[in-house]
Amino acid sequence: EKLQLLPVVSWENETYSIYNQAGKFYRYCINHQYNVCNWLVEAESETPYCQACELNKTIPNLNEPDAIDHWRTIENAKHRLIYTLLKMKLPLISKKADQEKGLTFDFLADLQGKPRVLTGHDNGLITLNIIEADDVEREKSRKAMKEPYRALIGHFRHEVGHYYWDRLIDNSKYLAECRMIFGDDRLDYAGALQRHYKHGAPVYWNQHFISSYASSHPWEDWAETWAHYLHIMDTLQTGFAFGLGLHPQIAEADDFLNIEEQQDPYQLTEFAAIMNKWLPMSIAMNSINRSMGHTDLYPFVITADVMKKLTFIHKVCFESRVQ
Repeated sequence: EKLQLLPVVSWENETYSIYNQAGKFYRYCINHQYNVCNWLVEAESETPYCQACELNKTIPNLNEPDAIDHWRTIENAKHRLIYTLLKMKLPLISKKADQEKGLTFDFLADLQGKPRVLTGHDNGLITLNIIEADDVEREKSRKAMKEPYRALIGHFRHEVGHYYWDRLIDNSKYLAECRMIFGDDRLDYAGALQRHYKHGAPVYWNQHFISSYASSHPWEDWAETWAHYLHIMDTLQTGFAFGLGLHPQIAEADDFLNIEEQQDPYQLTEFAAIMNKWLPMSIAMNSINRSMGHTDLYPFVITADVMKKLTFIHKVCFESRVQ
């Protein structure tokens, strides 16, 4: 409801009130008992789950070794995703409430003798292989796939992009424009992915796409670009929350590298204003990472074509807000 981190006062029957705000009582989401969630629900709520945990269909088998640790890591990323979607005021509902338009999550493990669990999206169901919560295994996959970046939050942002293509683009007033910008989604999807995995991306992909995988099919271009839109928005909002600004010593007073983080990016209607903040912020973040001996935090180049796609996504999101 508030989307804020607030101090609470403990009362009897494991209920809480917001500090200095009498009259309304809350309790922790039932998943708080596993130390995987710290969100609150109203004390009189019919559901024991918060808005983020309510979306879960299947959680890991907690009797398995490392399952709770993996689940906690997964929920940290998923809760950040849900926070972002709520801040963006996008339509968000559980499949428990709306089987046709709702969103839900399966967190599954590979089982001996069974087909490998594939992370993906299907009609509002996002499936995540919980092995992605293992840092070592995820890094192995990143290297095998020759990816510059692989993170749980990236998986969530990518897959929810497919969900919002179904919700916001398909059969909507945006469909024709989306096809002009991203390409015709009616192209054979399975065949496109097979070609991509067999032959790789075209040599010119980095001129037009945010990643090589985005070049495989318009749906993947949308989902990859959507994920980067959420990367940008969430990172800038974090900078705004901390009051971060940039004033490089080497920059002139009117240099583009100078920024003041005094505006919530979720309130900016023009994506150009967001990019004016993101470019210097990403340069600074990459430089800080290099100072610690790490790879770039944002190892991507936003070309003019990618900028056009991000601008379209921002427009769709801003115009699709619910009250």
